[in-house]
Amino acid sequence: MKFEFDFDKIKAAGIGYAEKGVDLANELADRAQKKAQLLNDQNKLSKAQRELGALVYSLAKNGESNQPLLDKYIDIISALEQEIEQLRAVETPAYQPADEEVEVEQDYVEVPAEEQASAKAFCPQCGAPAAEDALFCNRCGAQL
Repeated sequence: MKFEFDFDKIKAAGIGYAEKGVDLANELADRAQKKAQLLNDQNKLSKAQRELGALVYSLAKNGESNQPLLDKYIDIISALEQEIEQLRAVETPAYQPADEEVEVEQDYVEVPAEEQASAKAFCPQCGAPAAEDALFCNRCGAQL
C-alpha cells in the first residue's frame, strides 16, 4: 500500500490554522487589555466617589461650602462613568471561553435581609455590604 501526500495542501492548511491562531491570540489580547482598562476605570471611579463622600462630609461637618470643588469631583465621576459605559458597550469578540466569569452589574442592588444580617457592616442607603472599617459606601458614597 502506497500513501501519497499533497504536501502543498498540508502546508497551506497548516498556514491557515496558524493565521487563525494568531488572529485569535490578538483578539484575546485586545479583550484582556479592554478588561484591564475597565477594571482600572472602575477603581478610579470608586476612589473618586470615596473622596467626594469624604469631602462632602468634611464640608458639612465644618459648615463650609465649596461648590466649585464639588462640581469638579462630579465632572470627574461623570467622565469616568461615561468611559466605563463605552468600554462595556464595545462589542465582545465571537470567541468566548465556556468557563468565562460572568460580569456583575455595578448598579444599586437590593441586598437580601439574610445577607444584611450576616454582614458585619452594610450601607444604610443602598444596602450594599461594606468593610467593617469603611467610612463611606463604595457603591453610593453614603456615610456609614
